[in-house]
Amino acid sequence: MNSKKLLSLWGLKWNPFSPELPPDALLATAKIDHFAWRVEQLVQEGGFALISGESGTGKSVALRILALRLSALRDVVVGVLERPQSKSADFYRELGDIFSVKLSPSNRWGGFRALRQRWRSHVAASRIKPVLLIDEAQEMDPEVLSELRILSSADFDATSLLTVVLSGDGRLPELLRHEDLVPLGTRIRARLMTEPASREELLELLSHALSKAGAASLMTAELMETLVDHAAGNYRLLMTMGGELLAHGMTREVEQLDEKFYLEVFQPSRPRSAPRKKARV
Repeated sequence: MNSKKLLSLWGLKWNPFSPELPPDALLATAKIDHFAWRVEQLVQEGGFALISGESGTGKSVALRILALRLSALRDVVVGVLERPQSKSADFYRELGDIFSVKLSPSNRWGGFRALRQRWRSHVAASRIKPVLLIDEAQEMDPEVLSELRILSSADFDATSLLTVVLSGDGRLPELLRHEDLVPLGTRIRARLMTEPASREELLELLSHALSKAGAASLMTAELMETLVDHAAGNYRLLMTMGGELLAHGMTREVEQLDEKFYLEVFQPSRPRSAPRKKARV
C-alpha cells in the first residue's frame, strides 16, 4: 500500500492493518503481558512454554511481543525455528545455524554433543541464555520434539540448557498428548491460551491501531461497531476487513471511512435482472 498516499490523505504514519506493524503499534493485553513476564522469569532457569489457540486469536502477535521483550534482556540470545516441519537432520542443521554451532546431519550424536557443549560453555563463561521460539509447532514431527526435549536438558533433567516456546493452533495440545511426547507435555511451565475476542477487546485493538498510526478519527464510531460485529471474535478477520476498507478508501480518496462506505465495499447493490418475457401460447 502506498505509504506516501496514506500519509498525505489521512496523515497515517503506517498502515494500521498491516501484519508488519512496528513494535510500538502492537497491543499487549493483560494476558500477553503476564505470559511474557512469566517467560522472562523462566529464561533464568530454562524450560518449556506454550502458546495455543485457534487461528486469528492473537498467537502470532503474542509471540512477536514476547520475542521483542526477550531480545531486550541482557545476555539472552533469541532464535526462531523457521521450518518446524523438518525431520531430524534438517532440524539439527537449522539449530546449528541459529546458535552458530557447526552440526553434521550425518552424525546426529556428534551434533547433539557439540550443541550441548556450546550451550554449556556459554552458560558457564558468559551466562548467555539461549531461547528458541517455534511458531506453527503443531507441524513438528514427534521424533523432533522428543529430540528437543532431550537436547534441552542435562544432569539427569536437573539443568535446562535453553528455553523453548512452542506456539500453535488447537492441534498442538493434542500433539503433546502423543504417547512419546507425554514427558515433554509435563514439562510445560508457562501457558497462554488465546481465545476469541470479546467486542470490547476488538474495539480496543481497533482504536489502538488507528491511534498509534496517527489517525484516531479515520473511522466513525458506527463503522468501528459494525466491523467488530462482523469480525466474529477474530482479530485477524477484523484487521483484514479494516485493510480492505483502507485500500478502497485510498483509491477513492474519501476523507473518512464510515458505515455507508462499508456497505458500498462489502455489500454492493446487485443489478436488477431484466423481467422475463411471457412465453407465447
